[in-house]
Amino acid sequence: MSNTKTHILVFPYPAQGHMLPLLDLTHQLSLQNTFTITIIVTPKNLPILNPLLSTHPNTLQTLILPFPPHPKIPSGAENIRDVGNTGNYPFINALSNLQNPIIQWFNSHPNPPVALISDFFLGWTQQLATRLSIPRIVFYPCSTFLIAVINCCWSNPLLLQSKEIVEFPKLPGKPSFKYEHLPSLVLRYRESDPESEFVRESFISNAASWGFVLNTCEALDGRYLDYIQARFGNSGVYAVGPLGSIRVDANLDGGSDVLRWLDQLEEEGSVVYVCFGSQKLLKKEQMEALAFGLERSGTRFVWVVKAPSTEKQIEEGYGLVPEGFEERVSGRGIVVRGWAPQMAILGHRAVGGFLSHCGWNSVLDAVVTGVGILGWPMEADQFVNAKLLVEDMEMAVRVCEGADSAPDPNELGRVISRVMNADSRQKRRAKLMKEEAVGAMSKDGVSSNELAKFIEALKQLSVKEEW
Repeated sequence: MSNTKTHILVFPYPAQGHMLPLLDLTHQLSLQNTFTITIIVTPKNLPILNPLLSTHPNTLQTLILPFPPHPKIPSGAENIRDVGNTGNYPFINALSNLQNPIIQWFNSHPNPPVALISDFFLGWTQQLATRLSIPRIVFYPCSTFLIAVINCCWSNPLLLQSKEIVEFPKLPGKPSFKYEHLPSLVLRYRESDPESEFVRESFISNAASWGFVLNTCEALDGRYLDYIQARFGNSGVYAVGPLGSIRVDANLDGGSDVLRWLDQLEEEGSVVYVCFGSQKLLKKEQMEALAFGLERSGTRFVWVVKAPSTEKQIEEGYGLVPEGFEERVSGRGIVVRGWAPQMAILGHRAVGGFLSHCGWNSVLDAVVTGVGILGWPMEADQFVNAKLLVEDMEMAVRVCEGADSAPDPNELGRVISRVMNADSRQKRRAKLMKEEAVGAMSKDGVSSNELAKFIEALKQLSVKEEW
């Protein structure tokens, strides 16, 4: 590594919705040709880095550390997609055991990093950065609305547990949520449980960071951004989103059939894309309700179906497309099993809607491609995002709520048909949001300028100033 370049340490959290945006930010930093960057990764997550490493072979290095064992994590599981969202508490606790190996590596390095950028699920790295005497920058791959809500929750999680409706009177717009719609991490908190207390302290530690980088922009949730900037005071807050350049699907082989089918369609915006992210596997009754809703909508569709991974799931009909469905909708819809090139599909002229779980990465994909959203939030941050999409952005409608719920097929069909109408309010708002988001990321756009300020702040760190 060249000693003339500023060395930055990047620590992603091993979940798809967290890793990809931080790798997008790493890509942007690598383009500057003024940094050397080391990414902390465990062996089984290394393939996710390959596209980025091959793009920047002279800039990027990896620090590969074995995933620390934990009694609640199955052997060989190194990514949240292997275990689902219930794995976040043990994962956060397990990864904290990498602190000493990182310190040993740092102390033996001829040109050690001058800063650490780490995911907000890795709040314990604030203490690591203090031990290394370098500044830590926390990366938020989520909406500012979620940051505001989750910070309020962690300040007094016990107070929330006695309420059916939780109100946030100090936040802009005074939002409220059903208790069960709060972020899953908060719902899992148990007082005096060591793992729970560690997670809570870890999240509280984020507020002490030297800087904050957010994958959002003023146009998406600006009033909450103003609130967060006021809350974090003098620390640097950089809203650089929506990031996503490295995620535009480079390898389209798996989706070539779908894209060819879309190419044949003449009517713009007539197809609804249905996908619930990399983790969510639908139950038999949910699959049936969704299939019949799509059938009754009369709308063209591409439906991405996650396959079951265990014998029990197969026996219980998880991820099972109802018999005869594909024959009945032949020519009008396509079922894709497994992976699909989401950005390429959403960006296709024939696609105008997205039936989604409202994970933030999917929200941003919808925003930058200008498609209306039919929201089915299930867990994690998804209820918060859905509220933002429906009430603030007005580019979405809710079609169902909850991980165990199933929509009424007739009502679902009617809502899909209405939203997919060429002149629906959701489609019109989505097009406006696209203009705002693309404008923010363009040259001299507000997010591009924020990114430039962040890069300049990082460069200054190589001059060992007080931080």
